[in-house]
Amino acid sequence: MAPKGKVGTKGKKQIFEENKDTLKFYLRIILGANAISGIVNLVIFYSAATLWTWIAFVFSMLIYGASYRSMSSMAKPTFADDGSLADGGIDLNMEQGMAEHLKDVILLTAIVQVLSCLSPYMWYFWLLAPGRALYLLWVNILGPWLTTDSSATNPEPNEKKQRRQERRQMKRF
Repeated sequence: MAPKGKVGTKGKKQIFEENKDTLKFYLRIILGANAISGIVNLVIFYSAATLWTWIAFVFSMLIYGASYRSMSSMAKPTFADDGSLADGGIDLNMEQGMAEHLKDVILLTAIVQVLSCLSPYMWYFWLLAPGRALYLLWVNILGPWLTTDSSATNPEPNEKKQRRQERRQMKRF
C-alpha cells in the first residue's frame, strides 16, 4: 500500500551522501567492465584483437568519461565559507532526471562491453542508446509539437451560447 500524504523531501546532507555513494558505485561499474574487457580482449586474446577492438575500447572509454564527468559535475556540492554544506548538488537518484539517462548509458555501455568479450557483434546492442534518445525526442518534443492543433485553442463561446447550453442541460435533468 502506497503511503498517504506528501512524499518526504531529502536534505542537503542526505543528497550529498547519496550522490557520493552513487558516483562511487558507477565508478566501480566502469572500472570493472574495463578490467574484464581489457583482460579478455586485449591480454588473453591479444593476437585476435583488431583495430576495431581498440576503437570499441576507446569509444567505451569516451562514453564513460563523458557520462561520469557530467554526473559528477551535476552532483558537485557547494560549501559555505565556514565549511558547512550550502548545497548538496543535484540529486542523482531523482526519477526522470538527466542523471537517470546518464546512468542508463553507463550501464548499457558496461553490459555491451562485457558481452563483446563473447562476440564483437554485441556492440550492435549499443544502438539501443540512440534509439532510446530518438524515442524520447519523439514522445516528449516532436510528437506533441507535430500533433497539436494549429488553429487557435478553443475560442470561448459568447455569453448567449453559453446560457443556451446551460438551459438545455438543465432541461435534461
